Amino acid sequence: MFGGNMRFFVLGASGGVGSCLLEQAVARGHRITAQTRSTAKLTETEAVAVAIGSPTDEAFLHRHIAGHDAVVICLGIDRQGRTTLFSETTKAVVEAMQAAGVRRLVAVTGIGAGDSKGHGGWLYNRIIYPLFTRNRYADKDRQEAIIEQSGLDWTIVRPAPFSARAGSGPLQVHTEIPHGLQLRSITRAEVAGFILDSLEGARFLRRKPFIGHS
Repeated sequence: MFGGNMRFFVLGASGGVGSCLLEQAVARGHRITAQTRSTAKLTETEAVAVAIGSPTDEAFLHRHIAGHDAVVICLGIDRQGRTTLFSETTKAVVEAMQAAGVRRLVAVTGIGAGDSKGHGGWLYNRIIYPLFTRNRYADKDRQEAIIEQSGLDWTIVRPAPFSARAGSGPLQVHTEIPHGLQLRSITRAEVAGFILDSLEGARFLRRKPFIGHS
């Protein structure tokens, strides 16, 4: 389960991180089954099979997860109200993985989940989180709890706030968050690359790396 020629089932494959993940995974020689709700958002290729369905549909997940080396959850939403999308999806995914004997799971949550809250820089901490993202992170806390209790070989990736440009200096990776640390930016392509590195090297098993630039 190391190196090239792995098979990944990706939920949220047409989103920002998901589309970067598909591009990089194919370039590295992997094969993808890409979940999406709309046929207009993804194109099938020799390396990418498109699976149309809801991420919370248990029957859909049971049909498609079997036979993969790993599952990646990188869902996103635009609305600001309360949601259960992340926790409901994760509960259904965990059950399908357990039934299929697929053990490796990577889930992208983000800055605001668990003890990463308050570590995204002044703008994110004081404006974006309280006004725009706090409801989704309430559900991402529930999502993380489901993953941690699953018994799977999981990694929870917590990116800093997304940016169009990479920050200066190397990407910082923290599995323990120091007091006062503020990571203010990361690109979606950097997150995708980190996910693939973690999968290929079986790294950060049962850890929650907080990644980004200060």
